[in-house]
Amino acid sequence: MTAPRSLSSEHHERLLAMRAERRFIDDADVESAIGEVDNSQLVPLLEEFVHLSRGRRRTLRLRSLLIGLHLCTQDTVGKIVLERVTDILYFRISPQLRARLGIPEYEDHDRGFEAAYAVVRRLFHSMKDAMNPSPLPPNGHLSREKANALTAAADVDDLAERERRLALFTEFVLDASVRPLHGLLEELAEVSLGIDATPVRTFSRGRATRGPELATDPDAGWYVRDGDHRDPDAPVSDFMRSPPPPAKKGKAQTSERKKKTSLKKEYLYGYDAHLIVARDTEHDAVLLDDGTPNPDVLPALVLGVALDKPGQRPAYNGLKVLNRLQERGYKPGYLAGDRAYNNSEPTEWQIPVRAMGYKPVYDYREDQLGKQAGTEGAILVEGRWYCPSMPEPLITATIDLYAERIDRETWVRLIAARRGYRLMPKQNADAGGYQRMMCPAEAGKAQCSIKPDTLGRGIHLPLVDPEPSPAGPVKVCRQNAITVSPEAGAKQWQALEYGGPDWQKVYFRLRNSVEGYNGYAKNPLAEGIEAAGSRRIRGIAAQTVLLVFQLAHANRRKIKKWLETLTLGGQRPRRRTHHRRKTKEPSGWTPTGHLVPAA
Repeated sequence: MTAPRSLSSEHHERLLAMRAERRFIDDADVESAIGEVDNSQLVPLLEEFVHLSRGRRRTLRLRSLLIGLHLCTQDTVGKIVLERVTDILYFRISPQLRARLGIPEYEDHDRGFEAAYAVVRRLFHSMKDAMNPSPLPPNGHLSREKANALTAAADVDDLAERERRLALFTEFVLDASVRPLHGLLEELAEVSLGIDATPVRTFSRGRATRGPELATDPDAGWYVRDGDHRDPDAPVSDFMRSPPPPAKKGKAQTSERKKKTSLKKEYLYGYDAHLIVARDTEHDAVLLDDGTPNPDVLPALVLGVALDKPGQRPAYNGLKVLNRLQERGYKPGYLAGDRAYNNSEPTEWQIPVRAMGYKPVYDYREDQLGKQAGTEGAILVEGRWYCPSMPEPLITATIDLYAERIDRETWVRLIAARRGYRLMPKQNADAGGYQRMMCPAEAGKAQCSIKPDTLGRGIHLPLVDPEPSPAGPVKVCRQNAITVSPEAGAKQWQALEYGGPDWQKVYFRLRNSVEGYNGYAKNPLAEGIEAAGSRRIRGIAAQTVLLVFQLAHANRRKIKKWLETLTLGGQRPRRRTHHRRKTKEPSGWTPTGHLVPAA
């Protein structure tokens, strides 16, 4: 070993003075963090199930650790590194507040820091292990046989309980981050939500899916930037895979292999983060005349999150978070998600979300368009119930648009013409989801030759002329109303008319909000949630704990930015908005593109 070169006493003093310059955390910021943690009720929650091992008395409490995690996100713009948490708790908080939090003093040198870091690390892992829903230990390359044996020997009920604890933890952390807006959220008649699964990397290098060993983060998986994002090499039953979309006109499918692309670009080893974002669908995001945001439009915020392997169990994870939101008292409104959710089995997604009171709004694949189901003679066309005698061009309008048999302007007119044939609700659905629906002629929206008393109402109403049938009119035509069960057409049913103005307003506001939030939280200058280096502890429990603190920081950052850009009480905003849209939201949407504005 080379001996250090001798330095003059003056040189030593100068270096010591430089090292002594430490940026302390302001007492006001520490007090704020203490208030956030205490108000979140996380400490009593964790104390219910984090049972620390017996032996030497713990010198760091759960409350202090949570305060350190919160302060770390403030200090690093949304990232958590346990070394930074150690530095904050033991060396950057004033002695008075350290004493108040019961944090012991360690010598400010390498051995003192390592001792303090060991305390923080052990307590964090004790907390994380109590909420770990995985039977597989991280940080080693488990053989596949060993992993299968551990999974088979695991106590399913114990893992389910740990999963429940982890869900509660994420709920409490996110709920605390939106507490300043609780009153405004409660004033909303309903809280509409957008749900989406976004990929986030884990701090591990993936291994071959069918290889002999697992990666050091065995709970993660490969995300493929194509299709349903599921690893094509993962063993998945055929019925779990979505059917491929049909080939477009003039583009027959071939068996030729796709052009090779970079694996780094196409694959990502990590998790799907299922985010649920709240958005007010009654208002657009247009700026006021003075160029500032409308204070009546709350910012889009994350209310729930769940992690899982990419492409796996979207309905299960989404429903898990929605159940927690319902227990927190949020009033259900519209619910929009990508096709991964509405392609789930109806008993796993569509029927449960409707039973909770949510009004789903969906988009469809090309092979799901047109007539989708039927009940009592009524037909389900792109999510809504219609008269069985609705003209064929109206039924196949979207199919014809994709096939280029009609243009976009014609499609818009045909979609608008469907309204006269739509069944109308006679009453709200009952507790079991059953609803009485009226024939459009009985509801005064159409005229029908089968029901003479509906004729002569004016040429502005469509005239329905059913084709004669040896069996006679179907039930929906014989009666004033029919009862539609929640199972009828459940997979594709939605609350708004596909492609109509209301559908466009709600669906795109919710989808754009959740996609926008993904980009906001992935900002590498802030939380950077997609980057593996922003969460350097492996395993689904650790990744969830670290991610939820990042999302909570993103919520707080967004609320603060929103407040600073508002014009309030006649005062100018403190900061200018970066929102550049000053005109109304674009209109004229069609499934194949927007209408060309008239010259």
